Amino acid sequence: MFYSTTTNTYIQEGTAFEINGIQYPQNWLNLSTPQEKAEIGLEEVIATNSPANQQYYWVSQELNGATLTYINNPKDLDTCKTNAVSQLRTTAYTMLLPTDWMVVKSVETSTPIPTDWNTWRASIRTTCENAITAVNACADVDALATVMGSVVWELSPAQVK
Repeated sequence: MFYSTTTNTYIQEGTAFEINGIQYPQNWLNLSTPQEKAEIGLEEVIATNSPANQQYYWVSQELNGATLTYINNPKDLDTCKTNAVSQLRTTAYTMLLPTDWMVVKSVETSTPIPTDWNTWRASIRTTCENAITAVNACADVDALATVMGSVVWELSPAQVK
């Protein structure tokens, strides 16, 4: 996006525009040089920061001339924690579900579950519970985002081979 200092307007790439009575075609911004843009008073809009993760923040933006600033307001911490715990439990459930048949078979036929699968299933439950404890201990959404970004689920024995 470009800011026109001449007309005090914003121009999106791929859009036809007019400055000082001259009509520019929709591909002009893509084909012109930085010098040609500067000659007619166009400045590329530059972001001063980055948008935060919208899972944890309400993100809006503010344009001031050729400067774009993202405004990141944290969402309600308790709601974010509830969502994170739900996400962790759903992930663990989804990972364990395809191997639940092993447990049923073990109970019905007294066939032992292979040790590597038992160990893996326990690690998934442990990872989930440890992450939930860490989520509940978070004091703000930054800490929550860090915790959720650091959860590492162990690969199943089928994936390791």
